[in-house]
Amino acid sequence: MGSMSETHRRVLLAKPRGYCAGVDRAVQAVELALERFGAPVYVRKQIVHNTHVVGELEKRGAIFVEETDEVPEGNVVVFSAHGIAPQVREAAEKQGLKAIDATCPLVTKVHNEARRFAANDYDIFLIGHEGHEEVIGTTGEAPARVRLVDGIEGAAKVDVRDPEKVVWLSQTTLSVDETVQTVSALKERFPQLIDPPSDDICYATQNRQAAVKVIAKDADVVIVVGSRNSSNSVRLVEVAKDAGASTAFLVDNADEMDENWLDGASTVGVTSGASVPEVLVNGVLGKLARLGFADVEEVEAVKEKMSFQLPRELRK
Repeated sequence: MGSMSETHRRVLLAKPRGYCAGVDRAVQAVELALERFGAPVYVRKQIVHNTHVVGELEKRGAIFVEETDEVPEGNVVVFSAHGIAPQVREAAEKQGLKAIDATCPLVTKVHNEARRFAANDYDIFLIGHEGHEEVIGTTGEAPARVRLVDGIEGAAKVDVRDPEKVVWLSQTTLSVDETVQTVSALKERFPQLIDPPSDDICYATQNRQAAVKVIAKDADVVIVVGSRNSSNSVRLVEVAKDAGASTAFLVDNADEMDENWLDGASTVGVTSGASVPEVLVNGVLGKLARLGFADVEEVEAVKEKMSFQLPRELRK
């Protein structure tokens, strides 16, 4: 490491990064529900896929459950940003729960598309990761019509009733490039395949991937702040490596960083997933500064100005 002192050490900080409009809305929904109804407020699944955010909300009186049947009758339940199958909403109504739906509006759009195409007797290829909450919710809108396609391998195996009546939809947090490859693999097998009316991969996922590509090509190491169950954060690590970073790591916070990652590095890229509060990024920047990477240059790839209205149950 002796020669490191002569090299200029810097951090390239991706923008946009961190909270998207859907996450911001979902977290605010829980905070407002706690203010308005008092603790406890129950939340089905993690409101967003971030360990820190969930922990902070628990301190304020949110109780996270896997299913609505764990919520005592008459209580408030918030549905997470990832969306729910219709059966979940019905179960909450039967139990007399006061439900607040914090599903991201961009996920709701995919649900609406699934319902509409199913009603018109299409088979739907849903590109996404098996077991992801968003995929489970979207599939629940039309279980008999949805076929999950998990990447290019999935595209080779999937079958439908009528190859002339097929449409594809996708999980909103996928890698843009990988989804394009999966769609083209599907179109080779199903030339009549139609595209959704608008792109399903959310603006925030696309923008964060575009921003990490810009910094990755100049970075020796890229650090992505995000939780391991956050699909969009995991994708950022993959995109960074594909875009030219020598290596990339996912950390929940600064404590998970290993100083050895920086051996021989002069440029470190930093970004964060769409469910990550800025305080965690600041922690990583603070640790990097202590390790000699104090010069931070923010690199803006895309201007982002999206915001969503609060769930209607919480509007004044």
